[in-house]
Parts: sequence; C-alpha cells; structure tokens
Amino acid sequence: MEKYTGKSVLKGIAIGRIYWYRKQDYQVEKVETADSEAEKKRFADALETAKEQLGGLYEETLARVGEDHAMIFDIHKMLLEDGDYLDTVNGVLEEGFNAEYAVETAENRFAELFASMEDEYMRARAADIRDVSKRVIRILAGIPEDGILADGPVIVAADDLTPSETVKMDKNKILAFVTAKGSSNSHTAILARSMNLPALVSTGIVNWEALEGKVGVVDGFSGEFFVEPEPELLNEMIHRKNRWVADLKALEQLRGKDNVTGDGRRIDVFANIGKVEDADGALEADAGGIGLFRSEFLYLGRDSFPTEEEQFISYKTVLEKMGDKKVVIRTLDIGADKKVDYFHLDEEENPALGYRAIRICLDRPEIFITQLRAIFRASAYGRAAIMFPMVVSVDEVRRIKEIVRQVKQELSAGGHPMGEVELGIMVETPAAALISGELAKEVDFFSIGTNDLTQYTLAVDRQNQKLEAICDTHHPAILELIRMTVENAHKEGIWAGICGELAADTDLTETFLAMGVDELSVSASSVLKVRKAVREL
Repeated sequence: MEKYTGKSVLKGIAIGRIYWYRKQDYQVEKVETADSEAEKKRFADALETAKEQLGGLYEETLARVGEDHAMIFDIHKMLLEDGDYLDTVNGVLEEGFNAEYAVETAENRFAELFASMEDEYMRARAADIRDVSKRVIRILAGIPEDGILADGPVIVAADDLTPSETVKMDKNKILAFVTAKGSSNSHTAILARSMNLPALVSTGIVNWEALEGKVGVVDGFSGEFFVEPEPELLNEMIHRKNRWVADLKALEQLRGKDNVTGDGRRIDVFANIGKVEDADGALEADAGGIGLFRSEFLYLGRDSFPTEEEQFISYKTVLEKMGDKKVVIRTLDIGADKKVDYFHLDEEENPALGYRAIRICLDRPEIFITQLRAIFRASAYGRAAIMFPMVVSVDEVRRIKEIVRQVKQELSAGGHPMGEVELGIMVETPAAALISGELAKEVDFFSIGTNDLTQYTLAVDRQNQKLEAICDTHHPAILELIRMTVENAHKEGIWAGICGELAADTDLTETFLAMGVDELSVSASSVLKVRKAVREL
C-alpha cells in the first residue's frame, strides 16, 4: 500500500481505478514554407475555431459555477485577440515559417515575459498564454481535445489540470480528481467543487504511470490518497463512503424545512447565480432567495453594451421565476481580470486595485443609468434589491443614491411602475468594514464579499499556490471585520449577509450565527448543506 497526502478541495470519499490523464504532447517543428499567405489562412481559421471552443467552455462553466469562474475563458479569448501576440505570430509567418512554429514562438515569448514580471497576478498569466497557445497548435495539427479514454468511472490523476481540461471532462466518467500540483483556491479546484466530486491537489506525486490501473481511495475529509489499500482499510473506507452517501441523501429530506437552530435562531440561506437560467437551480435547491445575482454576464461574450430592454427582460425573468423570494442584483463588476473590449479599459499595473466595479459606474454614469433603469423597471415584477460592489467611502454611496433618485424620478415621470427596492453595498474592502458604522446610516443592507475581503485584508492572491498557507479565510482579522460589520449594521437597524465562498464553510456557521449574520448566500449545491448545519446548532 502507498499513501500520499494533499490538500482537499471537496470533502467526500471515492474508490476506484486510477486513470492517468495523459496530455498529448505535440512536438512543433520549424518548417520553411513557400506560401506564407496559406499559413496565415491556416492560422486565422485555427484562431476562429479556438475562440468558438473558448466560447463553448465559457457557457459550460457559466452554467456550472457562474460567471466569476467562467471569466477565465474570456481571459483566454482576450489573449488570442491581443495585438502584440498576433503581431508576433504574423511576423514569424511573414518570415516564411509554418503556423505551428509561429504560435509556439509567440507562446514562448509572452509566457517568459509574463513569468518575469514582479506582479503575481501577471505572472499567473504565463500559464494562461501557454494553455491557449497549445489549444491553437492542437487545432492546427488536427489533434482532438484530450478526454477520458476509460470504459467506466475512474479516479482522474494528473500533474495538474487546466480549467479548460476540467470543464471538458465527462462527469459521468469521474469519481474524483487527484493532482500533483495545484491550489485548492484555483479555478480548476472550484470547478471540481462545482461537479460535487472529491478532489485532492498538491499531492506531489510524480509516478502516475506506475500507479495507473491500480485501486485508489481518495479521502477528501483527511486529504489522504491510498493506492492498493490493505483489505482492512479498504473495508473501512467503503463503510465511510456508504455513510457519506447516506448523509447526502439525508440532506434531501431538508427540502421545505426552515433554517432554524435548536434554540429558535433563524437565518436566511440564499443562492448565488450568474445568469437567468441559474434561477431554476436556486429553486431546485430550495434556496430562500437570490443573495447575489452577478449582472456582469449580460455584458460578456458580446461586442457592444446590452440595451436597457435586454437587461430589463433578464432581470424581470429572474424576478418572476423567484416569485415572492428576494433577488439581490449586484450592479456590474467589470474590471480587474473581467475585461470587455468595448469598455476600452486601459492596461493597469495592479488591476485588482484599479479601475473596476462601482468606480467605472460612477465615472461613466451613462452605463450605470441604463442598468439602474432596467432593474427598477423590472422591480415591478418581484422583490428586487440592488447592491453596489467595491464601495470604500460614504461619498460614493451618496453619489450612487443621487443617481438612483434621478433614475426613479425619470421612470416615474414616464409612467413606469416600480416596486420597493432595497439599496445595499458589498463590504469587500477593509475600508468599508472599518467605516461600516457610517455606511450603515446610508443603506438598507450589507452583503459581505469574503473572497475579496480576504485578499485585501491579508494582501494575498488567493489563487497563488505559494501563498496558500497564509491565505487563511479563518484569520482573526477577517472574522473581526465581519463581526464589526454585522454589529454596525444592526446598530442602524439594517440586515447583514455574507455572499462570498466563506458563507458555505459550515465550520464557521455557528460563528456567523453568534455574530448575528442574517443571511448566507451560497452556491445552489451548498444550500441544503448549510441548512443542515444551521438546524443542528
């Protein structure tokens, strides 16, 4: 028996044969060609095919885990549209070499450039440029996308997996994931969680070929991976797996039950969604409402701004689907790694701290007003609330409220019916948490975005594998900022919820209730799990 230890992505147990996920390694040859125009045509065709594939991956990921994680494929698409990258490829083609070699040349040049940068976010783009370049090379060479060539469900093992590889895998053939490298906070890990599959990353295993075909056991509770376990251990793991499956089935019995603790404390458990269709999943999961509707999806995958009418129809559809359940719509959070060409945003040295979210909306009010008009018009068809991201000052809130006042006045004058709409802000910066007492006087609710709050408070890129040890979501500073925010909200008589991934961490459910958190908004797949945790307190 062999035993390895990694970082758990999702709790659960899987038992089955190990399948080594081989990445087809294509050796690019440097070939002189007599017809550079023909090579340019081959490259242009491959580029379009790659963009189509990335568009499909975006839609698949959006449906599974929402827009935040689907954005990685929009980033890949933008890399393929980068002028410097295309100039490099075309320059090599002009010299009379084949398209595969031209793409590999651009890949190496830009990957090395990104890897040499000081900024951690930009260094991470090196892997993206390699992933997307290899996609184009595979298309040029006629190599099909990698898949799982196994007859039945297997434990998929690999050195590492890219988001595109993970999304394309047939879930019915996967029992679990185990990788040698990777971060538990990476896009790939989040995709694995969305598939509800046990997964371990960063196991350090290098001899996959020797392990292939052997019986493996993935213990997502302990972070352990056993190969050819002893009969006694195997029987124990089978028993634990059966118990885990039974627990999952028991969760189904909680549908329709209230989220109330044993001593009568109630909390709302809502769902996060990324597009209109996700509302069906929220209802299927028996969520109490929508705590985060990411509106950015309406702006992505297109060449121009969505009209007021397009947005109105989307918001109205979700509100009608949810009936009398509250729907909290976050105004567009474009910027940082969520870039859209037609916004014409400048390159920034530190985009996560740059021109994004509410900063764009206040600077370009014509975009903001169109979205607000659509939301307020749709509010006549359900219980709508609006929250504004990346707020750091009272002045920003007052400017937002003045624009809202003007929008409502214009709609009323035009005879448009509107419902009562709560206005709130996301508390996702230490600044907002620290002045939450003043901000609470201006709004109807707070929604704490723990993903960014953790990054900004700890000064840690949570997707950086090297920093994972200090990316502590349970850090006392994070919890203190949450406690302070909730306390200040209640002093002013407003409610406070959490919509970041931390909301689904059932190790903290009791802590959040003790703080007085009023609402937890989680992925649809986590609604019943959180309900169970609440009811057992």
